[in-house]
Amino acid sequence: MLMGLDCSWKNLLEGVWDAPYFKKIENRIKEDLDKGETIFPKREEIFLAFNLCPVDSVKCVMIGQDPYHTEGCAHGLCFSVPKGVKIPPSLVNIFKELSDDLKIDVPKSGNLEGWAKEGVLLLNAILTVIAHKPLSHQNIGWEIFTCEVIKKISEHKKNLVFFLWGTFAQKLEGCIAKHNGHLILKAPHPSPLSAYRGFLGCRHFSKANEFLKTAKIDEINWDLGDFKGKEISP
Repeated sequence: MLMGLDCSWKNLLEGVWDAPYFKKIENRIKEDLDKGETIFPKREEIFLAFNLCPVDSVKCVMIGQDPYHTEGCAHGLCFSVPKGVKIPPSLVNIFKELSDDLKIDVPKSGNLEGWAKEGVLLLNAILTVIAHKPLSHQNIGWEIFTCEVIKKISEHKKNLVFFLWGTFAQKLEGCIAKHNGHLILKAPHPSPLSAYRGFLGCRHFSKANEFLKTAKIDEINWDLGDFKGKEISP
């Protein structure tokens, strides 16, 4: 499962890969595959968020819940879908807030690869899911892994921005090392069920950039229209 994983993350998370809970994750995925289940995202994309955003590049951490469970949608980045896939409702609201906050055009594609390459670690709390069974890989160990990632990166780096949208993400706040000057931005989830309770109007994108600028860190270019990198096909 770790084939091709960025070396900087392999080194930062040394010891995690041999932990009993991580072996449990690997065994559960293997068992599900042996039963004929389809797992999303594809094996080579499970750690795409890490591969597109090496440790030294991380400026922000955005936390989602678990991958999309329908064919062609999940590709290893929270909230993101490959080019050509209809933009999901939560991402529609994220883009609405982005546009209202920074006065930039709403992106035409839901592929957030450009943000990852800008230094945004697009991390789901749960990294895999069985097709058409949301949260099917909850409590198999991924939440422990995600907490370790957040703990290690927040201890290793100073002045990171954490986007905690919704109660699922906010449960991971306790994993953040509080002594390194990080900014924690909390709001309701951008889902249509909750976005109007405080997500829309939160201005988290501009607040993140103001914080980074004050910390003398290059701001994030949130304008995906400027991203000219290779798109991931559905």
